[in-house]
Amino acid sequence: MMGPEAIEDFFAPFAPVLCRRMFSGYGVYVGTACFALVAQGQIWLKADEAGAAALAAAGCQPFSMTTADGKTRTMRAFWTLPEAALDDSDALRLWCGPALAAAQRTAEAKAEALTRMRARGGREDDT
Repeated sequence: MMGPEAIEDFFAPFAPVLCRRMFSGYGVYVGTACFALVAQGQIWLKADEAGAAALAAAGCQPFSMTTADGKTRTMRAFWTLPEAALDDSDALRLWCGPALAAAQRTAEAKAEALTRMRARGGREDDT
């Protein structure tokens, strides 16, 4: 598995990144936005609906894992990095741009939800 320095070097053509331990691998961040995962010997990119469709069309697979009870859980928010991007910095930038944008939108939505919850005194929204 790639360690933090190798991950940072890999993504350097796209942007300076920070790695944080996550699951049995690493979350890859630009600022507060986690736009990629490195786990299970793969690099996975964050995707919204449009990004997921593009990644699927490129032959990529959604992230899946086996839970403690033996069930397979698929999380379509992350998809494998297209093979072409593994050794082509232009392709890497092409695929990472939309992944970062999707991650930033997710981070903004979470921050807004937290702000709304705090404004209500920590109560869940009744709507």
